[in-house]
Amino acid sequence: MVLAKPGKILPALLFALSFDTLLLNPGKSLVNIVKIDPALKAKCPRAALGCVSANVEAKETSQALEALLQDCEHGTLKLPDPRAALESSAILATRSGYKALGKDPARYRGSAEALLRRIIACKGLPRIHAVVDIINIVSVESGLPVGLYDLAHVQGQVTFRAGRAGETYKGIGKYDLNLEDLPLFADDLGPHGSATSDSERTMVTPATKCVLAILVSFGGTENLERHCERLQSLLTEHASGTNFRHVIVE
Repeated sequence: MVLAKPGKILPALLFALSFDTLLLNPGKSLVNIVKIDPALKAKCPRAALGCVSANVEAKETSQALEALLQDCEHGTLKLPDPRAALESSAILATRSGYKALGKDPARYRGSAEALLRRIIACKGLPRIHAVVDIINIVSVESGLPVGLYDLAHVQGQVTFRAGRAGETYKGIGKYDLNLEDLPLFADDLGPHGSATSDSERTMVTPATKCVLAILVSFGGTENLERHCERLQSLLTEHASGTNFRHVIVE
């Protein structure tokens, strides 16, 4: 087990989080570990994860956060060619990662690309609650998919890997998602999140107290630290975020 210091890059793929600390429950002794599966790493050698954990309040979106959401939307729409945002290096790297794993990125898009396409189509970002809204802002700004999980419903080790034949789960507000070849996160109970859509099992709700957010990069670690810091800043200001830990895993 390796307990990571904030901001440390881990070559051995481990990010350890004590449930005693994160869930503020002295009765728990489980340890949660995030790692990248070697088979995925072999196909996507630049894959890296920016992991942030925190205690939060998933409260209603404030006026200040609503203003940031609107700024995020308008910032894309005011570009000379808004669709050029779909060709950023981060978006292209995600598409390449999907292709390398055998998943068609035109049918199964990374969540950052899906959010950008909503904005470009003038549908706007969804408004859910403060924590999800913040995740969406960071995803659009970075061009990276961001998984968001309620740690009370995550069990044991978490592995970033490709989906296997026959694996499915019910996406949040969606149908059962075909997970074969999709880059996903799986704990001891099985898949619970992906770079396309997370599951209902570990979704963050107003009752959530402790979260793990994972930024998914197929283009290396560049700027991951900055995006993690941006996420922490927004969670502190708009979701009463405390007890932060973050690490870059590659």
